[in-house]
Amino acid sequence: MQLEQSPKSPLVPEESHYLPIRTGTQKVMDWLDRRASSFLIMPAVLAILFLSLFPLLVSLFLSLSRFKFVPGGFQFTFVGLANYRKLLFGSERNHFLGVLGQFPWWAWALFILIVVLLLLPWFQKVRSRKTSIRELIGNLVLVALISGLIYLVLRTLAPSGRPGTMVVTILYVFIGATIQYTLGLILALLATQKIPGRRFFRVVYLIPMMITPVGIAYIFRMLVDTDKGPFQPIWQALGLGLFSWVNEPWGARAAVMIGDIWQWTPFMFIVLLAALEGQSVELLEAARVDGANRWQAFWHITFPQILPVSTTLFLIRMIEAFKIVDLPYVLTNGGPGTATESMTLQAYISWRSLDLGGSAAIAYLLLFLVTFLGTAFVSLIRSRLAEV
Repeated sequence: MQLEQSPKSPLVPEESHYLPIRTGTQKVMDWLDRRASSFLIMPAVLAILFLSLFPLLVSLFLSLSRFKFVPGGFQFTFVGLANYRKLLFGSERNHFLGVLGQFPWWAWALFILIVVLLLLPWFQKVRSRKTSIRELIGNLVLVALISGLIYLVLRTLAPSGRPGTMVVTILYVFIGATIQYTLGLILALLATQKIPGRRFFRVVYLIPMMITPVGIAYIFRMLVDTDKGPFQPIWQALGLGLFSWVNEPWGARAAVMIGDIWQWTPFMFIVLLAALEGQSVELLEAARVDGANRWQAFWHITFPQILPVSTTLFLIRMIEAFKIVDLPYVLTNGGPGTATESMTLQAYISWRSLDLGGSAAIAYLLLFLVTFLGTAFVSLIRSRLAEV
């Protein structure tokens, strides 16, 4: 039996062919809805770009100019790369780069060994033939620049040499950050053990983070004072009553680095503690069942788990350490001479003497140095993680 279909009325359109009539107002509202997120975010983006790019461009212009006061105002004269030439090859070369000393045979042996260790991964990539020519050339240039920096550090630290502000800054960064990470990791490992009073020490370790950098600088300025400081009886008992930290270059640098280590080790500690407490417990229990000792469990299980966090943490601390200025300025005022003067402090002193072009040039060289060393560090860690 076949059902008869009712004829459709010609006056009623089918639903599939029905399209609502959109007015101009509705089209505008739909367009605004689609772009509402962009309109809401754009003011914040423009503000951030203005606050970040505008000073960067202005400082770039200053680094290529010479500033001086004239009757009725001031004047900028474009001098090109003269400010950079003065720092790297001119009158400020010894101040910025340092004085090269005599290179003994053991220093040459150490330098050659470091260069060979840097070139080994590059030769492995060449033999594997899995890396493009562009990447190989980039890695070779990176190795050459790192080798040049190491050569400069070793030559200025050699006998009869004197490190400049760039070498002093590099010493602050890598010696300080390495000791801070090591101490922070040790304290974090101790704080994760079930020992009495660990919660109390977790709070005590964070006290240096609650003090301003200038306050820490004044604290250590009192502590290293062997004549009037609170440790004066101890210094007298040790026969160091007439000793002054700031009269010796390495003593002054050690005082600055000790203060910096005391200030920033808690930052390393709190981040590494969170990373250790977030690691997988099942892997550690399986390692103990298999008979692994504590060192083997740490090196093969714990450390690989916290390595990504450690890499980011060390990179952040390294970038922050390049900007050190409070401790050397308050504690030693950059002395004796320029032995403890960092690049940031040199830029501040140049700015205070109205050498705005030289100050901006130092700041841009610091930017290039931080970018280069940060990129080299990330590339090195990435290659190691790829091998693992």
